[in-house]
Amino acid sequence: MKKIAVIVSIVFLSILSLKFYYDSLLDPVNKSDEAKKIFVVQKGDGISAIVERLEKEKLIKNGRAFSLMARNSGESDKIQAGDFKLSPAMSSRQILKELTVGMIDKWVTLVEGWRVEEMAAKLNQELGIKNKAFIDVAEEGYMFPDTYLFNPEATAETITSVMRANFDKKYNSDLQNKIKKLGLSPKEGVILASIVEREARSPEARKMVASILLKRLKIDMGINADATIQYALVPIGTTVPLADGWWKRNLARDDLKIDSPYNTYLHRGLPPAPISNPSLSALQAVGSADPSTPYLYYYHDSKGVSHYGKTLEEHNQNVANYP
Repeated sequence: MKKIAVIVSIVFLSILSLKFYYDSLLDPVNKSDEAKKIFVVQKGDGISAIVERLEKEKLIKNGRAFSLMARNSGESDKIQAGDFKLSPAMSSRQILKELTVGMIDKWVTLVEGWRVEEMAAKLNQELGIKNKAFIDVAEEGYMFPDTYLFNPEATAETITSVMRANFDKKYNSDLQNKIKKLGLSPKEGVILASIVEREARSPEARKMVASILLKRLKIDMGINADATIQYALVPIGTTVPLADGWWKRNLARDDLKIDSPYNTYLHRGLPPAPISNPSLSALQAVGSADPSTPYLYYYHDSKGVSHYGKTLEEHNQNVANYP
């Protein structure tokens, strides 16, 4: 019995020693160093990459111990993207808590081709920005779609300023000069790009659609772009989409008759302003458009494959052949 008691005591002490050792690995790297540094978690970063950088930046003692603690606590999946203020004086448990609830700034993705009302809804959801506050100061077409790191207390004015600065950087003088050579003003280039963004998805299709739409403009043919009808169907400034969403997928014949300056089936030329916020790809598609293209029509089938026609008859045949 004494032998068994000794073995049990040894095992107990070993477990206790391991626990003390494990806990020591979760202690602060340096309790006297309270200087905080910014630690950034990128969108899509996995727990392994995060732990590796925490250890490299001497914010935790042991990466394996931190990973084990994070997984056992169930908190590893709750780490957010953003930037955080961390110091070597914080324990691993404190750091993990900060990474899950103590975010300073927040990553927000604003998708290419969204109208400002959609962006407003996303910013309201992620940062609590009032929809109307953003809509009132945002300029359609010039809010560059991207993934941004915003402070949760940022104002609508600050956010739009950052997005406009990003747009101006992308829509540079070289690109604007290419568009001018095509006979369009920089503003007209943005308007056309906003339509191209909604009418085509791949870079190749965007360039072809931009060429076709530019050709239609040159010969004074109606643009006849469904995306402009979709835009016109949702009142500008609304904070709630229609039952069909922000962009009605299946347009009815009556939709094409909507009384709006954005209806390019009723009015020749470009609409008065952009209908969405285009990506760099759409802007570049306009800059490299070729109005001498032999095609006047385009059609994207249900598989996303693009088909082009020189005549209305060819176009109708494409629609019939490729559902």
